[in-house]
Amino acid sequence: MTEPMPICRAEFEFHLTLAELSRCCGVSAEKVLLLVSEGILDPQGRDERDWRFGAADLDRLRRALRLEQDLGVNTAGAALALQLLDESRRLRERVLALEALLSGG
Repeated sequence: MTEPMPICRAEFEFHLTLAELSRCCGVSAEKVLLLVSEGILDPQGRDERDWRFGAADLDRLRRALRLEQDLGVNTAGAALALQLLDESRRLRERVLALEALLSGG
């Protein structure tokens, strides 16, 4: 009997323009610009015409929109919440790494 294939989350590398990201998430380009100005999104490129957004930006935009819609926080509040969630994730990863070192694994 063969073992089932593990379910893996594939990480795809892609780049979206400002218009593509806006269209993908159903928001205006102005909303994306506001999220960039708040530090939620970090596009690659010199100016808006050259900006490219990756998978992490798409995820952060969707998370910020959920925070705003579901919890009623404003854009600055969403930026702070995402920053705290990121820090929490980094700390959890660090604790796991330290636990692995301590257990000899």
